[in-house]
This record gives sequence, structure tokens and C-alpha cells, in this order.
Amino acid sequence: MQTPKPFARSPCAVANSLDILGDKWSLLVVRDLLHGKRTYGELANSPERIPTNLLADRLERLVSAGIATRTPYQQRPVRYCYALTPKGSALGEVLLAFVRWGKQHIPGTVALKQGPASNDVVPSAAHSRRARTKRAR
Repeated sequence: MQTPKPFARSPCAVANSLDILGDKWSLLVVRDLLHGKRTYGELANSPERIPTNLLADRLERLVSAGIATRTPYQQRPVRYCYALTPKGSALGEVLLAFVRWGKQHIPGTVALKQGPASNDVVPSAAHSRRARTKRAR
């Protein structure tokens, strides 16, 4: 039987989740993987423009944490595609909670509707109502 490793700060679930995902970029990478992006180039082309050194680091951290997998799709030079594991896919619920909270409490925010080659944005219902109200005036 495998013994759990000691916690960095405490056994608090929030603290330990933040130790893995609590930086500025990791959940955005997970978001893009949930939206179907698979290659380093697709991930680097996200609207937030994550610096490439940080993208490489975050992908490595997600793979090490068992949140994503890396599979070679080209040998020379070696290039990888990334996919979420079931553990990583379960973060979809967390991201939906962030979307709901942001749309409710941060005026003007939108939910991105992305595919591998898309950077479309879908305005929230509240944002659409404000736009219609302004046009009606």
C-alpha cells in the first residue's frame, strides 16, 4: 500500500489544490484542453498569450500531477499532443463555477467558446442585456 506524501502546508483541500493549480496560468491551460486544443502551438495561441517558457512549465506540472497526459505525435523533432486525464476533466466543473461567478460578479466578462482553431467569445446574458439597453436609449 502506498503511503501518502506529507502535505506542503496543511491537509486543507483548498491549500493542496492551490499548490497544483493556484497560479495565473494552469487553469487557463486546462480550459483550453477542455475546449479541444491539443498541441503546444494551439495552446500557445490562446487569447491570453501565455509566455512559451511558462506554458512549457505549466504543461509539465499538469502532466506530473496526473491532470494531463503527453503523447508524441512526431518523432523528428519530437512533438507532443496533450490531453486531460479523468482527473483533469473533472476540473471542468471547477471552471464552470468560475465562469458563473465571473459572469455574475464581474461586469462585462464573457465566456470563451473555443475549439482548436477558434478564439470566439460568447457574451454573457447580462452583457447582452446591457448592450440592448444601451442601444434602446
